[in-house]
Amino acid sequence: MKAAYKFLKFELKKGLGILTFNAPDKLNACSKQMRSELHAFWSAMQIDKECRVIILTGAGTSFCAGQDVDEMDDPSHPFYKWSVDEIYAFQHEMSDIILLMRRAPQPIIAAVRGYAAGGGFSIAVAADLRVADPTAKFVASYVNIGLSGADMGSSYHFPRQVTIGRALEYLYTGDAIDAKTAREIGLVNHVVSPDKLMARAQEIAGKMLTKSALGLKLTKEVANQNMGGASLESALYMEDRNQVLCLAAGPIRNPLKGKNKTKRSK
Repeated sequence: MKAAYKFLKFELKKGLGILTFNAPDKLNACSKQMRSELHAFWSAMQIDKECRVIILTGAGTSFCAGQDVDEMDDPSHPFYKWSVDEIYAFQHEMSDIILLMRRAPQPIIAAVRGYAAGGGFSIAVAADLRVADPTAKFVASYVNIGLSGADMGSSYHFPRQVTIGRALEYLYTGDAIDAKTAREIGLVNHVVSPDKLMARAQEIAGKMLTKSALGLKLTKEVANQNMGGASLESALYMEDRNQVLCLAAGPIRNPLKGKNKTKRSK
């Protein structure tokens, strides 16, 4: 697949695709342009025959710090002046990306360093498995900014990767999960030194690439089908409704302010 992206970087070699969030100066926060590019990328993956496994990572010091709050605070049309219809469209923009990730036939390995916060957290837990280095911090930060604690499929994926009690603790409190804890509770498959992060992800991907493309595709399909009683679609619909109500109710605040040089949150 050949495509020109501004905020994503994609490399494909011998069946392994590496997709990199490429806005390191903003901790890879999702701008409207990046969201559009993610939608285009995952849409293309649905029928791509060359890419068989995908590693998803972030340039610089973070995986993805959520939505671009600077963009949401644009003085010409700040988020707190958005109409309910605009908020609803925004929610669906991100929900569709999660659905496309799960519908893509390729297994997805998230290689996480630094913050996977808000939307970045939900993208990480939507991957099939996760490898992290010791700097990784997983934060379901929605509840910290006045929103519902679950968004973009996190209420569907997160409790299926850890116990329900653990998941609810972090969804209710918005506390950060460091790499060591993430490994202990089952959120992360492996924690490795920073210099070995991509090598470990590629090692796992290499094992997958020795299997048949159809076998990988069907394994992902059956895992999606049998993951639980409630569908991902129904979870996303409920989360979208809750976030529309919370966003329409008033301003949000940035939980990472003071911890990073840039404003990132949702």
